[in-house]
Amino acid sequence: MGIHVPIRAQISLIGQVRTRTELRDGYGNLTPKHSKAAAFTSQRTRLTLGYKWERVLFNVAVQDVRVWGQDASTISSADGNKLMVHEAWADVVLINRADSTLKVKLIDYLSLKLGRQELVYDDVRLLGNLDWLQQGRRFDAALLKAQHRGWALDIGLGFNQNTDAFGATGTAYTPANSPAFALSNQGISLPIPAGFLPTTGKGGAPVVASAVSTNGQNQQFKAFQMAYLSRKFGKTKFSGLLFKDDFSKYRIDSLGSVSTGYVYGRRYDISGVNSRLTYGAMLTGQLTVPAVKAGQISWQAFGYGQSGRDRDGLRLRKAYHYGANVVFQKGFLSVSPGYELLSGNNATTLKGGETSRFDPLYGTPHKHWGYMDYFYVGTGSPAGGLKDAFLKFKYTGKRLTTALDVHYFALAAPTLNKMPDAPVGAKLPSSLGVEYDLTATYSLNKFTTLEAGYALMNGTNSLEYTKQGTMNQKEKRGTWGYLMINIRPDFFAK
Repeated sequence: MGIHVPIRAQISLIGQVRTRTELRDGYGNLTPKHSKAAAFTSQRTRLTLGYKWERVLFNVAVQDVRVWGQDASTISSADGNKLMVHEAWADVVLINRADSTLKVKLIDYLSLKLGRQELVYDDVRLLGNLDWLQQGRRFDAALLKAQHRGWALDIGLGFNQNTDAFGATGTAYTPANSPAFALSNQGISLPIPAGFLPTTGKGGAPVVASAVSTNGQNQQFKAFQMAYLSRKFGKTKFSGLLFKDDFSKYRIDSLGSVSTGYVYGRRYDISGVNSRLTYGAMLTGQLTVPAVKAGQISWQAFGYGQSGRDRDGLRLRKAYHYGANVVFQKGFLSVSPGYELLSGNNATTLKGGETSRFDPLYGTPHKHWGYMDYFYVGTGSPAGGLKDAFLKFKYTGKRLTTALDVHYFALAAPTLNKMPDAPVGAKLPSSLGVEYDLTATYSLNKFTTLEAGYALMNGTNSLEYTKQGTMNQKEKRGTWGYLMINIRPDFFAK
C-alpha cells in the first residue's frame, strides 16, 4: 500500500506593466489625404492571482489598459469620486556595478522606470505627489535613473494623448477631463464635444477665477521632458532641476445658438504647442551646535526661473521663485523662520502678451503656502504674485507631534485697484492677510495615526479683490478644521 503525501496548496501573485508607444498613419484603415500621423503610448497593467491544489486550479487577472495622458495628472472635486489606477510601473535595472551577473560596468547604476508613477523631488515644492489631496497626483512617464560616484541624474519624459481609437489622426490633445455637459449663458444644458473645454459657466462667469498654477486646475500638459541632478557633499545637498512642459495650442470658440444660449471655451484642434522652461537649484544642509546639547541647525535656500510661453501662449518675462528658511532644533522642539517670493505681474509696467507670474508646476502647495490652500491650488492665486514670511513651531515626541505655523502673506508686485469708486491708477495695499495653522498627530499603533488640525485666515480687502474680484462683500476671517485617521497596514509585516 502506497503512502499518500498531501499536496500543499500553492498561491501566486503576479503583476505586469507593459507600455507600448505607437506611431499610426494608416493602421487598420486608410487615412484621409493630408492627415497627420497619430502617436501615443498605451499601457497594460495586470495583476494575476493563482491558486493551485490537487483538485482545484484558480486564476484571477485584474487588468487596466489606458493611453498615457488619457486622464489628467490630477482631478478636481467636480469630477466626483473616481476609481482609478494611481500607480502602475515597473523599474528595470540595466546596469548595477554591485551585481556580478551584469557584465556592463560603465557607471555605478542605471535603471528604466516605465508607467504611471509619482514624481517626488526635494521638498515637493515643484514636483510632488500632492499626497494631502485624497486623489493625489501621478504622471504617465518614462524615467531613466543613473548614479555614478555620488552623483544622481534622472531624465524623464511623457507624451500624452486622449485616445488610440481607429481613425484618430494627428496629435491634437485636450488637456483635461472635459465635462459631458455644460450650462449655456441662458442656463440650458448643452453637450460638450471632444476637443472642447468650457471656460465660462452660467451667465458668462469664469469657471476658475484668477487661475495661474497648473496645480489642481486640470491643466494637463501635452508633453514634458525633465532632468534632475543631485549630489551630497558631506551634510550639504545640491539639486538642480530642468523641466520643460508643452501645452497644446487652442482657439477661442463657442457652442450653441441664439435659442439655447452659448457656452464659450477653447477648442483644441490646431497644431503646435506653447513650451515653458523651468530651471533652478536648491541647497540644503545641516549644522551641529556643540555648545547646545542635542542642538542642530538645518537650512535651505533655493531659486528658480521660468521662460518661454505659458499654457495660454503669454511670453514669460522675469518669472522667478526664491526663498530660504532655517530650522533651529533642540531635543523635541524646533522653530523655523523663513521667507519666499513667487513673482507676479507688475500692473504698472506689464506689456500686452506677456506675464511675469511664476507657476510652481506640479508640487504640493498645501505644504508650503498655508494649509487653507488660498494660493496656487484650484482656488486661484493673485496676479501680483506672493510674498510669504513665516514662522513655524514644532514638537516631535515619540507618539505625539504638534505644530503651529504662522504665515504673513502679501502681494509680490503692484496691483491696481479697478473698483468703480477707486481713483484711476490707485494701487491695492500689498497685505493679503495672516494665517495660523495648528496641527496635532498621534500614533495609535504602527499602522494607524490620528491627525487633527485647525486653521484661521485673517484676510484683507486685497485678498478678496485679487482672488474674487470684489471688495467688502466677503467675510475677512476664514476658519477650517479637520480630523483624519490614516490606516496603512502592511499585510506581510511580522
